[in-house]
Amino acid sequence: MPRKNWWIPLLVVVVTGGAGLAWMAARTYKDAPPMAEFVTLDGARLFGRAEILAGQAVFLRNALMEHGSFFGDGAGRGPDFTADALHRRARLLTAAFEAERRAAGRAEDPDAVSLGVRREIAANTYDATSGRVTLGAADAAAFETHVAEVAQYFSRTDGGGITPHALISDPRELRDLAAFFYWGGWVCGARRPGHDYSYTHNWPYDPLAGTQASAPTLFWSVMGTLALIFGLGVVLYAYGRAGPAAGWDASRDALLLTTEQVTRPLPTAAQRATYPFFAVAGVLFLAQVLFGALVAHDFLGATEFLGVDFRALVPATVLRSWHVALSLFWISACWIGASIFLLARLSGGEPARQAAWTRALFWLLVTVVAGSVAGIVLGPLGVLGEWWRFLGHQGWEFVEFGRLWQGLLFVAIGLWLFILWRGARPAIRRLGPFSLPWMLVFTVASVLVLFLSGFVSGPETNFVIADFWRWAVIHMWVEGFFEVFTTVIVGIFLVLMGLVSRERAVRACYLATLLFLGSGLLGIAHNFYWNAKPVSMLALGSVFSTLQVVPLILLTLDAWRFRRLPQSALQRQGQGGMRAFGHDAAFLFLVAVNFWNFLGAGVFGFIINLPIVNYYEHGTYLTVNHGHAALMGVYGNLALAAICFCARHLIPAARWSGGLLRSVFWSINLGLMLMLLLDTLPVGFVQLAQVLEGGYASARSPEFIGGETFQTLTWMRAVGGWIFTFGGVVPLVLFLLTRWRGLKPAAPDRAPPDAGPPAPAEWAEPAPVHVP
Repeated sequence: MPRKNWWIPLLVVVVTGGAGLAWMAARTYKDAPPMAEFVTLDGARLFGRAEILAGQAVFLRNALMEHGSFFGDGAGRGPDFTADALHRRARLLTAAFEAERRAAGRAEDPDAVSLGVRREIAANTYDATSGRVTLGAADAAAFETHVAEVAQYFSRTDGGGITPHALISDPRELRDLAAFFYWGGWVCGARRPGHDYSYTHNWPYDPLAGTQASAPTLFWSVMGTLALIFGLGVVLYAYGRAGPAAGWDASRDALLLTTEQVTRPLPTAAQRATYPFFAVAGVLFLAQVLFGALVAHDFLGATEFLGVDFRALVPATVLRSWHVALSLFWISACWIGASIFLLARLSGGEPARQAAWTRALFWLLVTVVAGSVAGIVLGPLGVLGEWWRFLGHQGWEFVEFGRLWQGLLFVAIGLWLFILWRGARPAIRRLGPFSLPWMLVFTVASVLVLFLSGFVSGPETNFVIADFWRWAVIHMWVEGFFEVFTTVIVGIFLVLMGLVSRERAVRACYLATLLFLGSGLLGIAHNFYWNAKPVSMLALGSVFSTLQVVPLILLTLDAWRFRRLPQSALQRQGQGGMRAFGHDAAFLFLVAVNFWNFLGAGVFGFIINLPIVNYYEHGTYLTVNHGHAALMGVYGNLALAAICFCARHLIPAARWSGGLLRSVFWSINLGLMLMLLLDTLPVGFVQLAQVLEGGYASARSPEFIGGETFQTLTWMRAVGGWIFTFGGVVPLVLFLLTRWRGLKPAAPDRAPPDAGPPAPAEWAEPAPVHVP
């Protein structure tokens, strides 16, 4: 297809995905389960919408999504509060019905009792006219017992790191929280009007409550598998016809970037201004890892260091919030710094005051990170009062920071887009749309637009609706445009390294964009399997989520050629040894990006994405395993590749240490692999087996999570953790900090921009240093 027509498939993909997302939003509002008034048979009010929303606010204000989960979304160390409420209701109803039979002098009949319990739970007595749900006498009594047990759980101080250690003491708040949990359990059990399955498609699996996988769950799992096989066949056929032209292949005319060509030239002022992004990112990386280690120590009950019990100072929910939030911050800082660094090379120069804008963006991000870190602890501790949501912790996993810091981050992304546009504009003018600079700007602009989804909902929004908007940010970033950004950045790196031609990189990035967005935009529906969405989303999620594996599989087809790119180029140029290659460390991390894209995002993601598997697995450690492998393996390694690439141009040759960075590479990736193989993956399979045997609630119970298997394997994680931290992260941070004060000086204003050999003729024409 001529490049002038490339906009047609892209427009079809984006419009289709956008329309699908809008349709999902409309159905979410229309089909959300009601926050009804719950009353007894004689009309006495138990609780209603006001208490449910108040309990939801308590849940968010105390960051309980960082302890347990709701509809399976959240942390995995605590219980899933919806599954726990459903199972508790079934247990209490069973006891009540057995007592009724004994009081009536009837013989014990477990089957009759079980049938009665299942009918009671499945019955949906919601009356849309009055807005009421009527509970029987046994159910009403069960609710009061449920309130007492929830209060007991949140006031306990024993049980190691499994319990939240007296986070909430106010009786009113505890009752509201119990009402919120009970409502979630009711949603899981009550049949959706007009259907023979619950609002959550009978999730979670609970033999006592009578919930088991629905027919649509199995049907759409089969259809998703068929879609994957068919889609993979079509794409592989097209790939086979295109041959090497479809993937990464060595450029025949580009010159490999050698060590001398990297170290000799001076950086521009804006390029030099990006180094603080990488140095601070290293510090945040180390802090993120240490907070994660403290969370694990809390789980194991090993919380005293030097006579100080850190559990008494900071709740584990805060530690986990820091661990999650900082992972996003340090990776984003590296991507932002690298994209700005590349602009001068792409355009052949940089606009006036580009360095000043870069420094302004850096300090804006520092403000966001500092405010978020402080707010994340001050909010749950109650220091901020009614300002907890604005300045503190919003309570949502992956969107922890307060609304003020969220707004400032939106401004920061807007400033990033502005810097990219003014820096890439000369290259876009010469090369036109669908060039790599254009794709870079397009991706960041899309990220900015999608961030608006994070401002839609609040604590007063129905949880089912609010969670939709949370995923609209997380999924669209991580499994949509961040995948595109990753491919574009990798393509630019390979072109500038002299490994592939610009035309080959543009084609590969364009095809990846179509595949990632074609499956990823509608694939958001796989996050909505069990949080009270209609069956149509189950259908979309099963088909398009499995199709997300296709572009990841394609990466493996070029894996060998990709790994051999530097050696092939060196052989063509008559040079020997990787040390002649100027970016051997950065290239190692790029190889790791490809590897973890296949294993972490592809293999570990696929084994949990089919609805029938996800029905039993959702919220177990198999999800944790996939998340760590994909986030650190793909995005983390790309961030580290960006650090190595840019720092190589900024640090004098005498202070560079390629051997150290190669050691960092192997330590981080070997440590990550060991943490997965020794802990999260086997724990996930053990937990899945427990779900199949005893139900979901039992596999998420404090007794099972705190059992010997979990404890032992968590200790085993330390093997990989020590290698990861002390062989990789600590040396990397020391390297970055000790080189900060000895960077190359910026080139004079009229000096040739950027480091490295002249740009290939196909990449960019000579351009002045200053662009009007």
